[in-house]
Amino acid sequence: MRIAAGLGAVLALLASPACACRLALLLALDVSSSVDPAEDRLQRNGLAAALTDDTVQAAFLSGGPVALAAFEWSGRYRQRQILSWRLIGSAADLDRAAAEIAVSVRSETEFPTALGYALGHAAGQFRQAPACTSQTLDVSGDGENNDGFPPEMAYRHFPFEGVIVNALAIGRDPALESYFWKEVARGPGSFVERAESYRDFARAIRRKLLRELEPRAVGQLSR
Repeated sequence: MRIAAGLGAVLALLASPACACRLALLLALDVSSSVDPAEDRLQRNGLAAALTDDTVQAAFLSGGPVALAAFEWSGRYRQRQILSWRLIGSAADLDRAAAEIAVSVRSETEFPTALGYALGHAAGQFRQAPACTSQTLDVSGDGENNDGFPPEMAYRHFPFEGVIVNALAIGRDPALESYFWKEVARGPGSFVERAESYRDFARAIRRKLLRELEPRAVGQLSR
């Protein structure tokens, strides 16, 4: 009886959401006024292309399901869901997610870069995510915060415990990459990827996703 009860407890643990989902991955796309319509389309199509890439799909499907969601951000209170949370358990799931992103249309064109507000919104999104072993926020942007509170205040006042935040700096200005390293990247193993331009977005986001989907190294130091 004790063996059966112990086996039942183990099976129940393995069936729990935390064990079923290894990573909650939230993607945040910049649609502030510095992003023109052509650049926005390159961003969406580039992300969709990355999600249908064979290597990226293999990384998603290795080691258990990943929960995926995406939103766009610009000014204060100007965040909109592009992709609702869903568990990715097959290539077909990724194809559907990519198709939703590819046909999505930006909701804002005239607002500034409220990066702190975007981070605060992301913290709320993670509270609605499926229970997963780890959580990662993937933020893309082509400029520094210029509206509302800065990222540092978002990290101070919103629940980011256990959340890894990585950034994709878009553009050739090394100061922007440095800004994302200093102000945005957060947590053990966090990093900043760079796209030379929006035409380089597909390559950069593919590389970034592959790094985020890698198994976590044991003993990484917190930032």
